[in-house]
Amino acid sequence: MKNHQKIAIVLLSISLTGLLGKSSSTGSPANQSFQGWFLNLIQDGGRKPPQLPIKTSAISRFFSQVNDQSKEDCEPKTSEPNFLVIAGGASPESNEIALEKNVLYFQRTLKNMGFNSPSTSIFFANGNNGEASIRYLDPQRQQRFKIPNIPDLDGSANLNNINSWIDKNNQNKEAHKPIFLYFTGHGILNERNSDNNALMLWNNTPVTVAKLSNTLNKLPQDSHIVTMMAQCFSGSFANYIYENGDPNKPLTKQTRCGFFATIKTLPSVGCTPEVNEADYKDYSSSFFAGLSGVSRTGQKVASADYNKDGRVSYSEAHGFAKVDEKTTDLPVSTSEVWLQQKASEEDINQLLDIPIIELEKVANPQQKYVINSLVKILGFNSQKSYLEILETINPYERTTQVEQAYRVRLLMELLNVRMEQKVRQSNNPEEIAILERLINCESSSWK
Repeated sequence: MKNHQKIAIVLLSISLTGLLGKSSSTGSPANQSFQGWFLNLIQDGGRKPPQLPIKTSAISRFFSQVNDQSKEDCEPKTSEPNFLVIAGGASPESNEIALEKNVLYFQRTLKNMGFNSPSTSIFFANGNNGEASIRYLDPQRQQRFKIPNIPDLDGSANLNNINSWIDKNNQNKEAHKPIFLYFTGHGILNERNSDNNALMLWNNTPVTVAKLSNTLNKLPQDSHIVTMMAQCFSGSFANYIYENGDPNKPLTKQTRCGFFATIKTLPSVGCTPEVNEADYKDYSSSFFAGLSGVSRTGQKVASADYNKDGRVSYSEAHGFAKVDEKTTDLPVSTSEVWLQQKASEEDINQLLDIPIIELEKVANPQQKYVINSLVKILGFNSQKSYLEILETINPYERTTQVEQAYRVRLLMELLNVRMEQKVRQSNNPEEIAILERLINCESSSWK
């Protein structure tokens, strides 16, 4: 790599670091290669982004004591899902009205897709106890609190209710349906191990990746579980596909996959006390718009049926969100995290030299959509490699944070394509089987 190219990509990484949070123990990008910086970002940045206002010494102690044991495994199965929604903040101070509106949009999405009486259970914040727990801003910009107003709300977002839901599901003598688990709330970074971050339930209760993985083990071994999670540091939950949520252990026997608002080391956007949904730009808004074809404000959106098979899969909705969501989020899926974790600095080095159009040729339909759309938005020339494009960019030119995020999303998408190609060319039957299992799960849909 030429010196001027190195300078260009180091300056790009510095600008992106301003977007993604300050470096901590990993050192600044100026002291590491771009390849290393990028791997550090997607694999384990070691960053310490600002935390949510959930400050208790108990949470710090919690992460030093977590030691969940792995349990049983399982196999797949598909049909119309059972829907489980877990939502809300950990306390009134972190229970923004946007989280309630996300649940209401989810319910509208079900109706837009023709589900008249779906099997849906909703657990939100404090539930039905009458407490004014939802924080919002009134027209005078004053902070207020109100009681949750969600139709068919089943109760509070707590572990007892989740375990009761699992017990009830297990008692159903009918054939087990697949499960779609939607979480919209807050997450916290486990600075000791970002592969085991936590989501927050009501009353400041953290649930780690390991805890969630083991809780779901109580479901039958033939369960088919898809998650969509829209919280800070949510990418860590891609590890729930493993025994004990540990990426160093085998996959669970249950079929599991998921989609996450952003990578495990970064905060996400969308938790706001603002009332006007027209201003909401977040992963939930884009994912469900892509899935249903209807935005949260009721507007029709372009079809996300990129492979033209007459339905929109979860992975296609995820692809739609990568382009539609105009935020600093870096959305990922289980298969993408699995592939990205296999990448080395040499893989990144090779990737930077491949013309974008060559990678686009071997991409699947939703990957082609993401690549082509981001190339167009960024004004890039797909005949050139990512590295050649960087040479044409003035590193001192001001860019928006969204544009910076789009640049990283494009590089991540190119890496997904390249690493999938590498796995398929490896002739390693075990790795190919894992990849196919994850992709097949992600390609399922509500209908």
